[in-house]
Formats: sequence, C-alpha cells, structure tokens
Amino acid sequence: MSERTCAEIQRAEREHGDSWAGLWDGLWDGAVEAALRHYRAFLRQPGRYLDLCFPASPHPDSSLVDVANARAILQEALRSLPQPSRAELGRVVRCLDAELRRRTLPDPHACRRLQWHAEWWHRRLYDGEFRW
Repeated sequence: MSERTCAEIQRAEREHGDSWAGLWDGLWDGAVEAALRHYRAFLRQPGRYLDLCFPASPHPDSSLVDVANARAILQEALRSLPQPSRAELGRVVRCLDAELRRRTLPDPHACRRLQWHAEWWHRRLYDGEFRW
C-alpha cells in the first residue's frame, strides 16, 4: 500500500486509543497489519474448503486466529479511513474476501451461535460444526 495509506491507517489506529490488542471490534497500534497477516495466513492453508477456528488462547493476539475477527478489524479500519486510503485498503480486502467466500461455507445455523446481527464473515462454518 502507499505511504499515504499506511500513514492514514496508523492515524486511525492511534485515534482508537481506547482499544487494545485482542479486542475484535476495535483498533490498536498495528491492528490492521496483524489482521491482514492473519487473514492471508488463513487463506494460504491447503485444501479446497477451510473452517474458521475459534480463538483458543487468552493471548491478546489469539482473537485474530478467528479470521472473522481479523476481518471485523479491517472493516473498522475501512470505516475510519478517508478516501482514497479507504479505496486502497478496500481493494486489498475485497480480494481476500472473494477468496474467503470461495473457500469457506456458509453456516446455516449461525443464528443459533450469534447473539447479534453479524456480518457475513461471522456466518461461515467453524471447525467442528456441522458440514453439509
């Protein structure tokens, strides 16, 4: 990404000073970089279909093991960025989203697991859930 976009991302992360690493719906210093790293690592896994994983560790960065949480952080960053930085990050995220949609399956029972109206990336099958 361009230097301008990177600077805008850092500014947005600093402005969300009430958040900390591991809070899935907030930004912290380095949140976008960490979210992109986890998102890409998830999609580099072998196999036709991938299952999302629930975080298994109390370590703050472990919430990003759940790629849906990483994607939620990216959405928060997109909301916080001005144009054209939003468009530049958006192009990167759209490519990753297309691959996530292609390699994961929708969870027909997500409404039982979720207590809020979640974005599409939270409504994918997780490891150990019913696969049809």
